[in-house]
Amino acid sequence: MATVPILPDHQMAALSRAYSAATAARRRMAIVGGVIFLGCIALSANVADVDLSRLIDNIGRFTSYIVRIFLLDNGQPVWTDVAEWYWGFWKWAVKIGETLFIAYLGTLLGCIGGFFLCFLAAANLVENRWVVFMARRFLEFCRTVPELVFALTFVVAFGLGPLPGVLALAIHTLGALGKQFAEVVENIDMKPVEGVTAAGATWTEAVRFAVVPQVLSNFASYTLLRFEINVRGAAIMGFVGAGGIGQDLLEAIRKFYYSDVSAMLLMIIVTVMVIDLVTEQIRHRLIGREQAR
Repeated sequence: MATVPILPDHQMAALSRAYSAATAARRRMAIVGGVIFLGCIALSANVADVDLSRLIDNIGRFTSYIVRIFLLDNGQPVWTDVAEWYWGFWKWAVKIGETLFIAYLGTLLGCIGGFFLCFLAAANLVENRWVVFMARRFLEFCRTVPELVFALTFVVAFGLGPLPGVLALAIHTLGALGKQFAEVVENIDMKPVEGVTAAGATWTEAVRFAVVPQVLSNFASYTLLRFEINVRGAAIMGFVGAGGIGQDLLEAIRKFYYSDVSAMLLMIIVTVMVIDLVTEQIRHRLIGREQAR
């Protein structure tokens, strides 16, 4: 029967002191980390002018507004008279359709731009570091500036309507998808690229025949995901006059048309939910097909 070895007392004492020191060091690090974390919360709350007393005093206004948007002008719940609640259904449906087209066209244009730029931003395909650097910085600029800022700029340039929303989403999508596409390209298997290059293919031909077949399904998956995001973004483009349902929603909020607010919000939620479910199924099939290869 095996016996458990017993260390001499001086060795046990040394190990015990080392263990205690290590435990104390970890405890000090945890305390310091906790203090820093709480300090960051306090600093953020101060900068953001968070006042708990004011929040508590005015929370009733928020809850009362939520209750009001589910009441008709006669004080009855909205679901008691759906026809009155959705008196503007067809007008709002047209605006929802406009929102979808803004998101679709913005995603399409941004996807095309991101597709062509991502190969220049991939360090494993481009030897010139300056080209990679400039391509990445341009993509950063496009995705860093919020869509609403771009939309405001284009509203000033082109006037009210869907065009500013399309351009704003296209530029932001270009930056976001370009970055994601470039990361996909940088993780490809380089052996096919080396093979076609050794056979005399140009850089463009190597990208076309050795890179694109490896990344196309991932590109499609990311594009569908971005379309979901852009539908939500396009829904508020109307807040700055860039078309879509957001313009009618903002008008209803400003004029205190409470039931109209809830009606349009419900339409937006249902629309986004359906699109999310459909695109999620498509993305899962694309990913599954890619993994099966």
